[in-house]
Amino acid sequence: QVQMVESGGGSVQAGGSLRLSCATGGDTYNCMGWFRQAPGKEREVVANIDTDGTTTYANNSAGRFTISKDNAHDPLYLTMNSLTSEDSGVYYCAATSYRCLQLLDSSWFKYWGQGTQVTVSS
Repeated sequence: QVQMVESGGGSVQAGGSLRLSCATGGDTYNCMGWFRQAPGKEREVVANIDTDGTTTYANNSAGRFTISKDNAHDPLYLTMNSLTSEDSGVYYCAATSYRCLQLLDSSWFKYWGQGTQVTVSS
């Protein structure tokens, strides 16, 4: 059974940083990603990382966020800098058997964690 568990969320002031983690229990996937959902909004992609290390970012996270995974069996991370109130929401990690040499939205992902809340106050 696939288990993906996010952690690292919390409350931070605008301009601050957070690092999210996603434990995968050692399972490996061709592509993993971070997504977020704000109240009343659809779930949106933040970033993907392919099994070959290729990373892709949504326009509103590029340059501020970094998705990383040291090796296939390690946790997935999302380092977020220069946070704004627009970054608030529930952050999910997800995985898929598809490759993601281009940014993939949530419809491509089959396995999901339960989410971790990020709140940025201005």
